[in-house]
Amino acid sequence: MSRRSGACLRWCLVVFAVVSALGVCGPALYWRFKKTMRLGGTTASCPPCICDCPPPLSLLKISPGLVNLSITDCGSNDPDLKQEMEKQFVDLLSEELKLQEAVAQEHAHHMNITFAEAKRVASQYQREAEKCNAATETCEEARERAEALLIKERKATSLWERRARQRGWEME
Repeated sequence: MSRRSGACLRWCLVVFAVVSALGVCGPALYWRFKKTMRLGGTTASCPPCICDCPPPLSLLKISPGLVNLSITDCGSNDPDLKQEMEKQFVDLLSEELKLQEAVAQEHAHHMNITFAEAKRVASQYQREAEKCNAATETCEEARERAEALLIKERKATSLWERRARQRGWEME
């Protein structure tokens, strides 16, 4: 059973390959065959074209200076470009690494400055917070003393009022 299915699969693949080849090459072969049949016959389907078109412009007529340019000539007058082009690949890579290192150092320097500034501002805020805490503690102590004095004053007032009532004083 497996030999039969293998043979069937092979035949299907062959048929698929032939159909694919005809699908790809068929239109081109059809038009070539049709063209040779037309040329081989005595009758032509249409008369030859008469064209009064101007000849195509050449590169020399469009831009005469463009023809003189060549890739090897490009930048030969510029000494900086010539020197840059003569560098080896390794030199270019090492120069790129040096540039990246310089950028990284600049970035690290900027980060260090920013970090130092942040530390300075944080310590300033810390000092301000400590001043606020000290002022709050002082105010709290003063409030407690004032409250204690007020209680003491109320007791003294109550005592004097009681003595005055005992001696005949009446409130107005």
